[in-house]
Amino acid sequence: MRHEVRFSGYGGQGIILSAVILGRAAALYDGKYAVQTQVYGPEARGGASMGQVVIDDAPILYPEVVDPDIYVIMSQQGFEKYGVRAGKDAVMLIDSDLVRSRPACRAYEIPATTEAKTALRREIVANIVMIGALVAATGVVSREAIERAVLDSVPKGTEELNLKALKRGFELGERACRS
Repeated sequence: MRHEVRFSGYGGQGIILSAVILGRAAALYDGKYAVQTQVYGPEARGGASMGQVVIDDAPILYPEVVDPDIYVIMSQQGFEKYGVRAGKDAVMLIDSDLVRSRPACRAYEIPATTEAKTALRREIVANIVMIGALVAATGVVSREAIERAVLDSVPKGTEELNLKALKRGFELGERACRS
C-alpha cells in the first residue's frame, strides 16, 4: 500500500529530519520501499520548509509526492504553503500550538511544541513528539521501526530524551484518535 506523507513547518523545527527518520524506519526496519525528498534553502532560516516521503510495499516507480494522504504540519506558514489544499480523504496531524487554521480533512491536534517545552523541557524535540503521534495515529510504520530510526538519527547523548519525546508522541497520538 502506497502512502505519501508531507511534513511542513518552519526552518529549524527538524522537518527534514522528520522525513528522513520516517523514510529510514520504513526502508531499513519495516522492509518497505521509501523515497524521501525535501525543499530547503532560504526556508532553512525560518520560512516554510517541507519534507516528503513515499512509502510502499512495492518498488516505487514514481518518487514524487503527488497527492499526500498524510500530512504533518508544524506551523501556520507551513499549513498555508503546503497543507491548505489537502484532499478530504487525507489525514493531517497539526501542532495545535502553532497552527491556527484547520483543514477540511480529518485532523488530529497534537500539542507537540508545548509538550516538548513543558514535559520534556526541550522545544527542539517537538518534531520527535510529532513523529510519535504520527505513528500512533496512522500506523504508517511500526513503533519498533520508528524507535530504531530515531535512535539511528539523533545526536549521541540525546537518545534518552528523544525516546521520551517519541513515547510522549505515541500517547498524544493515541489520545487524539480517541477524541
